[in-house]
Amino acid sequence: MKKILANIKESYNELVYKVSWPTKSELSNSAVVVMFASLIIAIVVFAMDQCFDHIMQFIYNKMF
Repeated sequence: MKKILANIKESYNELVYKVSWPTKSELSNSAVVVMFASLIIAIVVFAMDQCFDHIMQFIYNKMF
């Protein structure tokens, strides 16, 4: 039990005194970057899906 409490105290001390937390502006800037990157990746995946869909429809229409 002492080891668990020591671990919790060490974790708390590290989170409070050693971790450098981002400021509000850094956090909001990072959030905007992540949102735009996610949007771009989603658009790329959607475009690839549409291309493969059209290719497969073309192939199936030629076969049958």
